[in-house]
Amino acid sequence: MSDTNENASEFYRSVKTFVLRAGRMTATQKRDYEEFSGRWCIPYSDKPLNYVELFGNTRGVTVEIGFGMGKATAIIANDNPENNYLGIEVHRPGVGKLLGEIRRRNLQNLFIIEYDALEVLENMIVDNSISAFHVFFPDPWPKKKHHKRRLMQRPHTDLLAKKLVPGGYIYMATDWEPYAEFALEQLSQTPSLSNSYKDFAPKQSWRPETRFEEKGKTAQRSIKELYFIKERE
Repeated sequence: MSDTNENASEFYRSVKTFVLRAGRMTATQKRDYEEFSGRWCIPYSDKPLNYVELFGNTRGVTVEIGFGMGKATAIIANDNPENNYLGIEVHRPGVGKLLGEIRRRNLQNLFIIEYDALEVLENMIVDNSISAFHVFFPDPWPKKKHHKRRLMQRPHTDLLAKKLVPGGYIYMATDWEPYAEFALEQLSQTPSLSNSYKDFAPKQSWRPETRFEEKGKTAQRSIKELYFIKERE
């Protein structure tokens, strides 16, 4: 990597893709967070995760970045007990909400990391170890001056690809068409990734509708989806 690319990578690592917005927790979310975070939330560490120790098996691991209130996350984990799931989110009310769903559904294949996703990927996730990344309705950062905060752009997409197993996929959905076009360009330019479709993907039948998707549809925004696979060597 050239000095210019190294400097660019350092810049993007220093720019946060999220803002910790004040969010009031309901009494139920607060109770569930206090009661269950010690069981299902993994503390951030600069050491790689041992998936076998965490999940108790050698099944593939899917990471969802920014799960919001966790509606789709819980449904997918519930419908696919043969897979392991890690949800990454910094919004504590959403973490509390998902913890409640894990308890209610008695999920054994889903854990949460409440921390910056990029730092988690850099330090806790082993290269070539993740079966899939789900990125459903991320913050589009619509203002041009904030585009640098977008998650789905290089070199972040290079990092995602680096963590995927060969044949693993990145699945993104957004209701902000300019961001969809931007992400399509960035993912297409990421080495080792190939688009599974000509451009945008159809909705995958197994993906549940999220709360943000419902809002997007209410605002009459079209839903755009992207599905890229890491090439096999």
